[in-house]
Amino acid sequence: MAILYKNFRASIVNSLPLLILYYLSISEIDTHFSNMFEILSFNLQIIIIYYWMLKNSSVLGNGHIFFAGIINDVVMGLPLGISSISYLTVSLVASYIRQVTVNISLFTDWFTFLLAIFFSNLIYLVLISNFSNLQISYVDVSYNAFFTFLFYPFIWTIFNFYKRIMILRADD
Repeated sequence: MAILYKNFRASIVNSLPLLILYYLSISEIDTHFSNMFEILSFNLQIIIIYYWMLKNSSVLGNGHIFFAGIINDVVMGLPLGISSISYLTVSLVASYIRQVTVNISLFTDWFTFLLAIFFSNLIYLVLISNFSNLQISYVDVSYNAFFTFLFYPFIWTIFNFYKRIMILRADD
């Protein structure tokens, strides 16, 4: 019975980033920040996907990332698949960086995160402009990318602390 409880507790602790990703996809929390502060908008989903695909890809799977993107598209009123392809681009960049990087630090993660944001926003803008009639504010996309890049070290620190807790919980 104790082993069953330990495994259940470990699975809950390990699935918390996935639950946060789904919650953020359903809740439109990034639009609430932009309503309070005019230019403050950042994409926490991209930070979560990049960090966990870079550090521990077993926490998030590409299927969950795709499904979270579909949910986000439905909630935000975007054409289906736009956010999913954007999120999978971030996942692809993180997977590539994980394979080619030997020494991972905050600086290297932060620099390569800039590449992930660039390619993700590039694909997002190309898909929106070619396959939809939605009007895009490039300034808003730029602010979003800037603040997402700016907040990455803070979220990286929090996730690194949480990752240590996950490792300690697994050793209980």
